[in-house]
Amino acid sequence: MKVVVIGCTHAGTAAIVNTAKLYKDAKITVYERNDNISFLSCGIALYVGGVVKDPLGLFYSSPEKLKELGAETKIKHEVLDVDLDKKTLKVKNLETGETFEDNYDKLIITTGSWPIVPKIEGIELENILLSKNFYHSNTIIEKSRDAKNIVVVGAGYIGVELAEAFETNGKNVTLIDSQDRILSKYLDKEFTDLAEEELKKHGVRLALSQSVIRFEGENGRVERVVTDKGTYDADLVILCIGFRPNTDLFKGKLNMLPNGAIIVDEYMRTSKEDVFAAGDSCAVFYNPIKKHEYIPLATNAVRMGTLVARNLIKPTTRYLGTQGTSGIKIYDLNIAATGLTENMAKYYGLETESVLIEDSYRPEFMPTHEKAILKVVYEKTSKRILGSQILSKVDLTQMMNTASVCIQNDMTIDELAFVDFFFQPHFNKPWNLLNIAALNAI
Repeated sequence: MKVVVIGCTHAGTAAIVNTAKLYKDAKITVYERNDNISFLSCGIALYVGGVVKDPLGLFYSSPEKLKELGAETKIKHEVLDVDLDKKTLKVKNLETGETFEDNYDKLIITTGSWPIVPKIEGIELENILLSKNFYHSNTIIEKSRDAKNIVVVGAGYIGVELAEAFETNGKNVTLIDSQDRILSKYLDKEFTDLAEEELKKHGVRLALSQSVIRFEGENGRVERVVTDKGTYDADLVILCIGFRPNTDLFKGKLNMLPNGAIIVDEYMRTSKEDVFAAGDSCAVFYNPIKKHEYIPLATNAVRMGTLVARNLIKPTTRYLGTQGTSGIKIYDLNIAATGLTENMAKYYGLETESVLIEDSYRPEFMPTHEKAILKVVYEKTSKRILGSQILSKVDLTQMMNTASVCIQNDMTIDELAFVDFFFQPHFNKPWNLLNIAALNAI
């Protein structure tokens, strides 16, 4: 069996490793247009902030490691075209310029995503950077050394983490977003208010409800960011506006969402036989809304890549969908969320109710008993749990993994009230915070 993998991303690496282990007779060829593979881009802010000292630790595989498993990785090779009917590929060696053809029995598409780059006047100026791969991270660190004023455009997870990292390094940081709140897709206002307060307390300037109109500068280098509400000095600008799937190669050839995310079934099969896809190039089945959605997360990618391998010959292991569970640490605040916020539920047209509690995470007789705020969102008629969020100075983020399981299994708020959780005064109260929230709701 000849297996070709396009793109050695999180999903690609998982698919390659598991395919090599499951099918000893498989001939696996990997085409990757970059000169490195398997970089954990979620560690960029930690690297920039100095928490991670050695960037090599952010690589979790290499062509050498994959070769040991029997996979041939051809880096600096770009796939120019794919004929899904004839099962052939046209490939270019980016070092020599040579083009050649290859063929496959099974094709795995793990081409990942790429940052959205809007058409804004002046975007070609020097020192306007993206944050995605290993080279981006090195360039950001190099350019930020001499930068005094840094503007981050986009207040999602990456933008917020970079803003904190730059501020920790002593820079004047402005965080711009067109929404009126940071992290607005992941958290409701009760949580973003606290997160914004924490950023402002440390000196990060928030420029929210503002859209960038143009970048200005002299001698080809950026000096200012102009929005519809103000002008901000900038020696360095980082664009963190979001991501789009890297799937131009397959447009018109496979079923996709409007943004180009490839639609796969529960066994990671695309609309074409013997063609599989996984990771950021794909749509995922989003359990809270029971539909496919684009949610590029490393967790989704490694699960999907692993499932591709297990289902390569015949469907054996079904994908259970995702809740988009995620977390972030902002200075002393530990924050996590799963499923829908109240705000996003309205966007999808769901009628919901929610419960918000603030309580000590363990008994007040303990030496310390920090407060936590927890929210659970559920459907009004069915009482089905749709989402949850938590914030505390003590790390209680694992509760959102528990809530994720509840959403995945269509549990109701009534059931959550009486779920069995352990009690030990070091860790919690006789009623777990999730219990307490649900009890308050019913």
